[in-house]
Amino acid sequence: MKIGDTVRFLKEVGGGRVSGFQDKYTVLVEDADGFEIPMPISEVVVEGGESYEGGTWAKRKEEQKAKSQDAPKAAQPETAPLGKAADGKPKFRPAPLERRDGERLNVYLAFIPNTPDNMVETTFDAYIINDSNYFITLTWLSAQGTAWRARYGGTVEPNTKEFLEEISREQIDGISRIAIQMIAYKREKPFALKPAISVEMRIDGAKFYKAGAFKQSLFFEEPALVLDAVKDDEPVRTMFADAGQIREALMGKKEGETAAKHPASEPARVKKENEVEVNLHGYALFDSTKGLSNADILNRQLQEVRDTMEKYKRKKGMRIVFIHGKGEGVLRAEVLRELKRHYPSCATQDASFQEYGFGATLVTVK
Repeated sequence: MKIGDTVRFLKEVGGGRVSGFQDKYTVLVEDADGFEIPMPISEVVVEGGESYEGGTWAKRKEEQKAKSQDAPKAAQPETAPLGKAADGKPKFRPAPLERRDGERLNVYLAFIPNTPDNMVETTFDAYIINDSNYFITLTWLSAQGTAWRARYGGTVEPNTKEFLEEISREQIDGISRIAIQMIAYKREKPFALKPAISVEMRIDGAKFYKAGAFKQSLFFEEPALVLDAVKDDEPVRTMFADAGQIREALMGKKEGETAAKHPASEPARVKKENEVEVNLHGYALFDSTKGLSNADILNRQLQEVRDTMEKYKRKKGMRIVFIHGKGEGVLRAEVLRELKRHYPSCATQDASFQEYGFGATLVTVK
């Protein structure tokens, strides 16, 4: 549905021509007398087509899915230059709807479960959301070792969302580290120049197994996992730890040095009388990680493991869940190495998959 389309109302008598959009969910329809009538998009149908919610959008999504392949989608060239039809004659192209607060770039990556009642087996639809007044030409890529594979390439119009691909359970690990490269611009009018953006993001696969991670948003009717990629013109920064660099840095650090400088908050949480949960993520251990190296953070995380084990090592049957996240497995490997070296009598195993995915280790004191 676009400006200029002739539409009719589904639940009322009448119709008219689309003159604009009031917001993401409301279309402005100009009737025969020249009056603009705000109507929910779901209650409007394009003449000769189907309703936006039940037909046109669904068809577009299915067409995009059918075209989705392992190779990236090339951005389709215009069938004619901007402002001209295929026969060379002038062509009217309605200007995209702009919002007063849309001059800053805000771009999101979103995932929606196709069968939310069965989170163990569901597939997910991935979308890119352009919440700005700019056209964005982008590629989205996933890391494969030290290389990258392009998964999508195309242009997303202002204030719209674009279907990227359907992702199965088996493919989630393949998008644990992704990148989005983009250029923003406006067509046929002056605009404030935006720098080209390349943002790398880490996606926690454990979230895909938790229904609570999918929440209501402004962009979808159904619950979605929405992740910031660009916020108010600034790309989101994610810390990536290299295992070799961390181990090398650890050799020159005194154990517990960081812990003295940056006291922990309260990462431990007692779940039951004989079970405690310890969150090893940086936000649970530090008021701020600004100025800290990867080695500083890892040192503090391992110190939290040691402190917890010393506290409970004589309490037989005690169950301790260390939440380390999935990521690239660096922290998990260091935690297991620490436990094996200093607490060999304790049993270790993956914690509840349903509750933590692959992101936690359960220790039982023997």
